Amino acid sequence: MDTLLLLASTAVDAAPAAAALTDPATSKLWAYAGFLGLVVVFLALDLGVFHREAHEVKMKEAVTWSVVWLTCGIAFSVFIYFAYENHWLGLGLDTAKYNTRAAVEAGGALIVSGEVLGMEAAKQYLVGYVVEKSLAMDNIFVIALIFSFFAVPARYQHRVLFWGILGALIMRGGMIFLGAGLILEYQWILIVFGGFLILTALKMALIKSNDDPSQNIAVKLAKKAFRTVDFYDGQKFFTKRTLKPTYSRDPATGKEVMAPPPAGSLSLKSSITPLFLALLLVEITDLVFAVDSIPAIFAITPDPFLVFTSNIFAILGLRALYFCLAALIMKFRFLKPALILILAFVGVKLLLLSAPPYLPVIGLEKGSPVKIDTTVSLVVVLGTLALATVLSIALPARKPASKA
Repeated sequence: MDTLLLLASTAVDAAPAAAALTDPATSKLWAYAGFLGLVVVFLALDLGVFHREAHEVKMKEAVTWSVVWLTCGIAFSVFIYFAYENHWLGLGLDTAKYNTRAAVEAGGALIVSGEVLGMEAAKQYLVGYVVEKSLAMDNIFVIALIFSFFAVPARYQHRVLFWGILGALIMRGGMIFLGAGLILEYQWILIVFGGFLILTALKMALIKSNDDPSQNIAVKLAKKAFRTVDFYDGQKFFTKRTLKPTYSRDPATGKEVMAPPPAGSLSLKSSITPLFLALLLVEITDLVFAVDSIPAIFAITPDPFLVFTSNIFAILGLRALYFCLAALIMKFRFLKPALILILAFVGVKLLLLSAPPYLPVIGLEKGSPVKIDTTVSLVVVLGTLALATVLSIALPARKPASKA
């Protein structure tokens, strides 16, 4: 009898723990933890194994890594399908999703919590991934400009991009979960997101941005707040050198070796190198582009897990993509117009979905939300990019006539 009572007591005590394990919200935390663990492994292998020594990334290596990251990003959609279809770790259960048009017309909320199955989740992930990947193209234009301005040696560019993307992962993660919380609480924010995307598209189409990184306010503030040097100390972001390093070639290995600093030439205080200023601008650039791209993916799905994973996988491949396209991207003259059209499309998609129920606020009759199917979105985005690529190849930009 005592044994039975002890077993019954143990079962009662274990019930809350078992309930916590089966709770979808708690289980999803393990999904996020597992995904972040996977990202950490990828980054550790990248920097600690494959890029332990600073070197110039050649086209063959860049293409190989681009294929690897693209394969990983697309393959993850297979995991998404099975995870949501079978509700592994609670994925697809009590999940934020856009309500049906009929339900919203009947007075239901635009965003509800319910079941999302594998095929729909996989399509939403793929659309989000393609949108983020395509918007990253414009980021490459700016990064190439930054590296050119600071004359960052080719062998140190990967280090800047690595730490830049690590910072981007943290910034974007925070912005995604902040955005997800806001739209669940205040669904009218989707209208702000949609309007912002359309305004951004108009700005990209009509206003030429400032191409001089030295005029960036962050660079000016950094130079005022910290000691700076105008030379590179290897791949260091900070240095105590006051004299530019000299190099010699090791006859045994053929590698370039930095000479030690002359006696008495080291400063007691560290200074920031141009490599740090380049990193600072890369971080700011990604923050600016995140403000555009994160609202764009919320036009596809309000599910934070799909938004986060598709965004992160798109960023992870940005470094390899940069080394593939930095020299070629200027030849794709129709790429920027394509990005403008994609931004405008997702902005309109978001407004059609979110604005109609709020039309009475401006004196108009309440309308029904228009939900563009996920498959249609995928076809539009991929089709726009494909058309831009074909037109860029078929109609290359004319070279300026040389003066006699």
